[in-house]
Amino acid sequence: MHPNEQLIHNFYTSFQRRDGAGMTTCYHPDIIFSDPVFTHLQGSQAGAMWQMFCVRGNDLTVTFANVRADGKTGSAHWEATYTFSKTGRKVHNVIEAAFEFREGKIIRHTDSFNLWKWTRMALGAQGTLLGWLPAVQSAIRKDAGKTLDAFILKRSQE
Repeated sequence: MHPNEQLIHNFYTSFQRRDGAGMTTCYHPDIIFSDPVFTHLQGSQAGAMWQMFCVRGNDLTVTFANVRADGKTGSAHWEATYTFSKTGRKVHNVIEAAFEFREGKIIRHTDSFNLWKWTRMALGAQGTLLGWLPAVQSAIRKDAGKTLDAFILKRSQE
């Protein structure tokens, strides 16, 4: 197994254990993360996002498969099942991840998933009817950013 493939395995195994600190150790200090909700997180913001998910994901389950990596890039398929806290609705998110590596760490991590499908699960009828609208998706991003900022602020005060 290529060391970068092992790094991806370590990342998701830490996620399965809800070990946000373990996930963060897989990231380069200059990590850039993006997905349809968190479109551009840098450095410690990316690690804080995973730590937030680990801390708040009471019923979170994570599976991963199809991990591939070489000296420069990698990929994985992963799925997360959890209850969306704002609505109490069950979400099963299916994600394709792409990675770039530098100095034995993940320097770029991009997750891709269908945001409209996510809104249908997380928000129910409102997400089904309106979740495809750019304004609704923008509001979801803004709310997620505020939630992450509040999590980071709270952690800094502890």
